[in-house]
Amino acid sequence: MLRLSLITLMVAGAATQSHAESAAPSAPRAATKAGAVKPRHSTTFTVRIENVSTPMTLRSAAGATAPAPNSPGVWIVHAGEAVVFAAGKPDRGKGLETQAEDGNPGPLSRSVQGAKSVVASGVFDTPVGDDRPGPALPGKSYEFTFEARPGQRLTVASMFGQSNDLFFAPDPSGIALFASGKPVSGDITSRFRLWDAGTEVNQEPGFGPDQAPRQAAPNTGASEHEPVRRIESVHDGFTYPPVAQVIRVTITPAAVSMR
Repeated sequence: MLRLSLITLMVAGAATQSHAESAAPSAPRAATKAGAVKPRHSTTFTVRIENVSTPMTLRSAAGATAPAPNSPGVWIVHAGEAVVFAAGKPDRGKGLETQAEDGNPGPLSRSVQGAKSVVASGVFDTPVGDDRPGPALPGKSYEFTFEARPGQRLTVASMFGQSNDLFFAPDPSGIALFASGKPVSGDITSRFRLWDAGTEVNQEPGFGPDQAPRQAAPNTGASEHEPVRRIESVHDGFTYPPVAQVIRVTITPAAVSMR
């Protein structure tokens, strides 16, 4: 219980800080580029990110166990280019570090709004059924809704909460929202990876003293300067659960707008 209380306070506090900085309400928020014209034949999508971890998902070398919450995060609808990171390249310094280390989506959310290929973006920070921002503990889910049209893609980033700087996201180019002109639908968990931002030295997942649930303050821990990589390429000596043992991501298309 102490571990869950700590991650609730730490990650929820980071999300609340994001609210204070942006003066926005606690519901998922979306931003559309100024001057953009809504495309015709756009489709409304709803994405659900459910935490499916259990109290036994993480196990320490000493045999202790822990769940694996995921943090508030950012969603981005964009065309073409990778807008958050490039695999094998250092973090761009646009907010990914804060997202990956502290579960605070505010800086990253603000930075992507100015990206040329971004159509719309927003933050998800309040689990379904909750009345305040916080992490998705086992059994909890985030949901967000957006509009998109053929040719556009979706990128999502959410911290693997029991880590120093790991995050869930699809490949850098994002997920195509249409296939042969038809909106994608169903379980898209397989499109998500666990990435290491390369900004803080890893500790044993779920038990490191400088990880969000246990650190004394945000941005605490030994810095490193490594490229963003999938965790399978890091070889830090620790064991990480498969993505599907921590989150389940589904996407549901709804109404098609003729505007």
